[in-house]
Amino acid sequence: MAHAPLPTKAEIAALPADGGPEFNRLIFEASPYLRQHARNPVDWHPWGEEAFSLARELDRPIFLSVGYSTCHWCHVMERESFESPGLAAQINESFIAIKVDREERPDVDEIHMKATQMMTGQGGWPNSVWLTPDLRPWYAGTYFPPEDSPGRTGFGTLLGHLVRIWREQRSEVEEQAKQLTTAVTEACSGGGAADPNADAPGRADLDRLLHELRRTFDPNFGGFGGAPKFPPHGSLRILAAEVVAGNGSTTDLAELRSMLVSTLEALRSGGIHDQLGGGFHRYSTDREWLLPHFEKMLYDNAQLLSVFARAEHAQVEGVRAPAAGIVRWVEREMTAPEGGFYAALDADSEGVEGKCYLWTPLEVTALLGGERGKRFCLAYDITEDGNFTDEATGEHPGTSVPRVIRPLAEIAEESGLTVATLEIELAEDRDRLLEVRNTRIQPHLDDKVITSWCALFAGALAEAGACFSHPEWIESARRAVEFLLDHHVVEGQLHRSSREGVLGPLAFLEDHAALGLACLDLEAAGAQSAGGAARFREEARQLATRIVERFTYPGGGFYDAAEDHDHLLVRPRDPFDPAMPSGNGLAARLFHRLSILDNDEKSGEIADRSLRAFASAMRRAPRGTESLLEVVSARAESPEVSPEEGGTISEAWAEGRVRVKLDRLVVGPGESIACSIDASFDQGGRWQSGGNEGPAVTISGDGFSWRELSRSASAVSGEILVAKGISPGPHVLTFSLSGEPCRRELCLAPVSLELAAPVLVTV
Repeated sequence: MAHAPLPTKAEIAALPADGGPEFNRLIFEASPYLRQHARNPVDWHPWGEEAFSLARELDRPIFLSVGYSTCHWCHVMERESFESPGLAAQINESFIAIKVDREERPDVDEIHMKATQMMTGQGGWPNSVWLTPDLRPWYAGTYFPPEDSPGRTGFGTLLGHLVRIWREQRSEVEEQAKQLTTAVTEACSGGGAADPNADAPGRADLDRLLHELRRTFDPNFGGFGGAPKFPPHGSLRILAAEVVAGNGSTTDLAELRSMLVSTLEALRSGGIHDQLGGGFHRYSTDREWLLPHFEKMLYDNAQLLSVFARAEHAQVEGVRAPAAGIVRWVEREMTAPEGGFYAALDADSEGVEGKCYLWTPLEVTALLGGERGKRFCLAYDITEDGNFTDEATGEHPGTSVPRVIRPLAEIAEESGLTVATLEIELAEDRDRLLEVRNTRIQPHLDDKVITSWCALFAGALAEAGACFSHPEWIESARRAVEFLLDHHVVEGQLHRSSREGVLGPLAFLEDHAALGLACLDLEAAGAQSAGGAARFREEARQLATRIVERFTYPGGGFYDAAEDHDHLLVRPRDPFDPAMPSGNGLAARLFHRLSILDNDEKSGEIADRSLRAFASAMRRAPRGTESLLEVVSARAESPEVSPEEGGTISEAWAEGRVRVKLDRLVVGPGESIACSIDASFDQGGRWQSGGNEGPAVTISGDGFSWRELSRSASAVSGEILVAKGISPGPHVLTFSLSGEPCRRELCLAPVSLELAAPVLVTV
């Protein structure tokens, strides 16, 4: 949706406190979403005491509208209702109107989304909630059309109805507010305190999630469940980890791999993937991943980039290209000059969802020529009838979303070309169409930098840079994290966001945890900080300390908001992953990783208490708590590192015992583990193998290799080399020893032994 340009900073500073005749109070806000509404005739206020005091003084209900700048239906309701002088007059006469950017205030959004879900059974944005002057919700909904239609009340009618209820049925309003407030408070509590007598979350809880994934998997189109389909980031991370770790039987692993591969292929090939510009749209409105909701969010692409890196470690083919496409898109369109990453791209251009991304065969052939254009249309399903259906109207405008539905080899054979020639041609054609697409009116860019989203992408970029051998990606991640550390932290306080040098509110749990994890990702990728080699680990420790100081819930886990976040009905404490990993999931992961890296028992205890506190939530809704379950898996499979035992594993055989001693069981990519192997006899003896003295030694484990340094009759020493691109997380390193044990001149039957050591690769 197009908005007229706003005044300069100097012109805004000269406006009266209420914005004057042309604007409302939102003109003074930094949020792009709030500023989009600055010219509405609605007398909007930002969330704060000024609006609350006015509501109390006038004894008016509050109309709270929550949305975000790239939200399609938020734009529709603004155009239909908030820009209507008549509807604005109704709001201004009887309500105190407050606008909230959910991306700046996820705490306010979370509380009031719970109210809407409880009242209507569903949620979404724009979120419309009516509050008492003391901020208790009593009515809620999402999008309302401006006028009545069959089976649906229009916004104007609803406003009149709510005014009458407020004035004439106040006792019913108070009772509704009381009941709804109690329910919202309970829903935001996130579960009880950690029960020291309850079963700790463990492998059985992860198996429950895997069972749910098997049950809901779509074998025809990939993904889980029906439409709409969102990229299942958490599910894919866990599937990739299970495949890499080799957990389960051969049959189980084949099934998990199939779900992982099928879903990634469907995502890569579908219309949800921007085939020309790279990156992924928000979600698919259909089962087939064809028709996207066209927003492009940084947090979705951050999580998918990490998934592609982990899938590469699981030896899934075809993940390098979409990963590189995400990075190119972010570098081209979403990177601030100072190094941070912008938040999102709108779904709409020229007031029409997806208009920028759609094509006709005529447009394609006009650009590429007849035969070449036809081949492109075959490759990307651009047809005369069009494959696109407008989500809102159901109309078929005869345009197409590019997607891949036919094997390239098939098109090459039909065209008399080699596959290699066709691949080169299509790459050139994609660039040409993208160049032309960029001349169209572009979707709105939300150019604020949100700490948690930016950190999430930086961490994924560092991980992918190490995995795919792209040091320039690691450098880009370093710049982004150092921008956050240098500009979003003021006097020891981390802030949620910034735009044009103006800082947003104080940061939340998810911001602290995501930034701490990004610091550890950079350290693992070998990034060098301008502040010294140890800066990233130290910054992660400091962020963890602030989490403990400002967000701790006494019974285990953390509040999502600190005490100094103002005017909250309740301090939310949510274990569930909506579009992003929950703050509690990110925090548990941070404390787990610090416990391993620093051999810090206290950090491990904090992680374990968090997991215990949310055990019931994980068992009740495993697909909603995958970020916590990922930590459960890591805690369960992490090796116990004991200085006394020195990381020793051993196994007896008929004539003696083999001991494998590793100098450490926790290692980073590109590092090495010193290893000594003693194959001793109960009554003395020696080994021989292949004409050499000592046993033959091989190791197996993706990303590990063996380099022998010395050997004797019963011992071998060497080092295990860890690949730079190895996947983070738990691994099983298997040692195979073979040879003929001998006593004096007597050689015994050949022996083959296997010993397995759990090794944790940190990021």
